[in-house]
Amino acid sequence: MTERLFVVQLHRATARHYDVRFEIDGVLASWAVPKGPTLDPDVRRLAIHVDDHGLEHAEVEGVLGRGDVIIWDRGTWEPYKTDDPASEVEAGELHAEVYGEKLRGRFVLIRTDLDASGREQWLLLHKRDEHAVDGWDPEDHARSVVSGLTNDELERD
Repeated sequence: MTERLFVVQLHRATARHYDVRFEIDGVLASWAVPKGPTLDPDVRRLAIHVDDHGLEHAEVEGVLGRGDVIIWDRGTWEPYKTDDPASEVEAGELHAEVYGEKLRGRFVLIRTDLDASGREQWLLLHKRDEHAVDGWDPEDHARSVVSGLTNDELERD
């Protein structure tokens, strides 16, 4: 199976959020997750499906015109229910086995609704597997896996 890129960027812009991105068919399919992904299988996170990004965006870290961004996690992923993840996303459900530096294990994204502006709302959850950690909070792991900096330190530098 082909390795696919996985990246999570912690972005402080108009609203602070984590951008969770999965390489699918040559682009980064992306979801904005306000409270961040977690390894806690009892927690469900809101995820807003946003525009796809080019693969080069996976390397973005720094102070941008719209805030600052760190590469909070990165690695690879593979679908575990299909060989066609684009079809899964289209159907409203993505099953991903993640091999990140912070995040590992089986995640599921499930489309639930549209918000007032017509954007797709999804739920992001971690399955109860050998990588699940009850009470795991992304805020306890605030440093970039590339630079070792937090968003505050990046902004100061």
